[in-house]
Amino acid sequence: MRLGTANKTPGLVHWLAGACLFLTAWLHGVAVQAADILLTGAEESPGVQAFVQALSELRPTDNVRFQPLASLPAPGRLPSNLRLILLDLPSLDWRLQESQGPATLVLRISRLQARQRLGAAQPPRLSLLWSDPPLSRQLQLIRRILPQARRIGVLFDHHSEFLLKELGLTAQSMNLQIISQRWEDTQDSRPLQTLLRNSDVLLGLDDPDLYNPKTAKNLLLSSYTRQVALIGPNASFVRAGSLASTYTDQKDWLAILDKLLDQPPANWPRALYPDHFKVSTNAQVAHSLSIEPINAVSVARQLAEGESHP
Repeated sequence: MRLGTANKTPGLVHWLAGACLFLTAWLHGVAVQAADILLTGAEESPGVQAFVQALSELRPTDNVRFQPLASLPAPGRLPSNLRLILLDLPSLDWRLQESQGPATLVLRISRLQARQRLGAAQPPRLSLLWSDPPLSRQLQLIRRILPQARRIGVLFDHHSEFLLKELGLTAQSMNLQIISQRWEDTQDSRPLQTLLRNSDVLLGLDDPDLYNPKTAKNLLLSSYTRQVALIGPNASFVRAGSLASTYTDQKDWLAILDKLLDQPPANWPRALYPDHFKVSTNAQVAHSLSIEPINAVSVARQLAEGESHP
């Protein structure tokens, strides 16, 4: 019995020593892999502070911090291993001063905003995270809640016209028809009225020249009078009186950032639509249009299940 115990003791000691070495190496690896994450924007509002705090809680082993844009040097003077997150358009304008600089995530930028600043090109080391919902997702939302709708009315101007080709191809693949109408002068309601007469549903593009507080009353009252539902362009318009829209909230964006920050910057996509999203609906509008109550959670789940992500 004593011989057996003596034989086991060295083995236990060796095992404990190995475990300690493994734990030390693992902790060292965690420390080495800790990322330096800098968020920047023109202002450090309470909302920005809350967002940065929430991200730091998601990534306790990383150094997550906010620094106002005005206090930063030129992009090329920042450390190359920094992971940079831009929170607004002024910070993007600053980043575009130089091609040199760390890998950068541009958070919540719309397709139209990117087009106005970048044209058809995209600088290297920038990953654009789109704020506007994918056109395909909005069309799928229409199919889910308005299955009889086939003619999709779309207002556009010279800023959002570039989206029509993509929208038309996507609609064609879904056996839907896009009825587009140019609307440069929002004081003139005739283009809107013409479109509503020829459409089953109106799809709002994320174009602030067309969809803003000044045009909301005319858009919503006209669509209500014609009994034509407005889908989109965002959750704010749903609260104001459109029927429904997909959208991505702060919790969703945090989950998306957390997933991207787990990857090497070299693997970040050049552009990304959020795969975390929700559906917002207006029950009062649905009732006034004689549409069955919409289960927003169920519809969002069905839309997500129908999408494929790389």
